[in-house]
Amino acid sequence: MAWFKRKTKGITTTTEEKKDTPKGLWYKSPTGKIIDTEELEKNYYVSPEDGYHVRIGSKEYFEILFDDEFQELDSDLTSKDPLKFEDTKKYPDRLKAAQAKTQLKDAVRTAVGKSKGKDLVIACMDFSFIGGSMGSVVGEKIARAAEYALKNDIPFMIISKSGGARMMEAALSLMQLAKTSVRLAQLAEAKIPYISLCTDPTTGGTTASFAMLGDINIAEPGALIGFAGPRIVRDTTGKELPEGFQTSEFLLEHGFLDFITHRKELKDNVNKYIDLIRNQPLRA
Repeated sequence: MAWFKRKTKGITTTTEEKKDTPKGLWYKSPTGKIIDTEELEKNYYVSPEDGYHVRIGSKEYFEILFDDEFQELDSDLTSKDPLKFEDTKKYPDRLKAAQAKTQLKDAVRTAVGKSKGKDLVIACMDFSFIGGSMGSVVGEKIARAAEYALKNDIPFMIISKSGGARMMEAALSLMQLAKTSVRLAQLAEAKIPYISLCTDPTTGGTTASFAMLGDINIAEPGALIGFAGPRIVRDTTGKELPEGFQTSEFLLEHGFLDFITHRKELKDNVNKYIDLIRNQPLRA
């Protein structure tokens, strides 16, 4: 397990230290709003004019949710190629390329640290790693993180950001739905809070398993959440679908979510829900 500590106060390190948001560049939101990348960082990677939540990864979410330092769990787990999947680019080569590009071992990181002074275990998916696809390592790390939370009586949180199951691992990836669901059922039996945060996008096997099993299911504004894409759903049902039927706002209106939270309020809201579930005084 590895330890990480924030070098500077605030949400993240200085802009000069981040390769993906160099100083002086600008970000354009889908609605055409322009914001300096340095200001975007300070605003929790949310466009201030239109509220658009830019996709971020585990590094940024850990900085937002943990007070200071955190301990990463099972940081060295990597996928194998037991099925010898054959395509235009062999699976091991694709894994190595993704690891080199993202500096991640796989599509999820798990960690434990303090959030508003109390312990919290977080599993956060990274869409930048093969589309946040769920393979055997993703399922195993989430299961181990849930087991850690169970053994130490610590609330658990999963931040989903995924295109679905990883096709290169076939049935092995589908097994992770059952494995993670069993671990979450054990947390529920032990009355340990589990908060699920759906971000853009949360689709496929993640939606069919752990993303919708929280004691509290929350989402970021405008997130795409669903099992299959709109075209597949339309072709399968043979019906025209309402506009925006897979957005977090639509799901909230129809009872699939409990709450939509702005990213700057995420830390406060998550801890509020945990305190309410555990019948504890709310933290300031």
